[in-house]
Amino acid sequence: MSKPVPNPRSDYAFFLPIQTRWADNDVYGHINNSVYYFYFDTVVNAFLIKENALAIGTSETIGLVVDTGCSYFAPASFPDIIHAGLRVTKTGNSSVRYEVGIFKNDNQDAVAQGHFVHVYVDATTRRPVALPAPLKSALLKLEKTSS
Repeated sequence: MSKPVPNPRSDYAFFLPIQTRWADNDVYGHINNSVYYFYFDTVVNAFLIKENALAIGTSETIGLVVDTGCSYFAPASFPDIIHAGLRVTKTGNSSVRYEVGIFKNDNQDAVAQGHFVHVYVDATTRRPVALPAPLKSALLKLEKTSS
């Protein structure tokens, strides 16, 4: 397994600015590793809501996280502004791999980057379902075009 390297901003299709909070810092003076997963969740769901592919509390199909990971390259801390970049690298019949780059302020290279995989399921039965058309349409806007 090769050592991950930070991706540039240009590798991502959608960005969401996120203001860090004082509470995000840990005793070492930087954003705690667990907080990055909140950023991942926030950028993905903000994109899906913006694209009308997710209606909180009423969608018949929802995404459940089944796999996640993150690599860290440089610290960020309050009061930095985080720019969460989003792309899609793989879609299946009922699953999507989202990749997120976390950029501090105006930095061009990610300070952290990670992924998570959603399996889309029926909101009631929790059984996998095919990706709905509005979701597929939104995901096309995020498909990775560079490496």
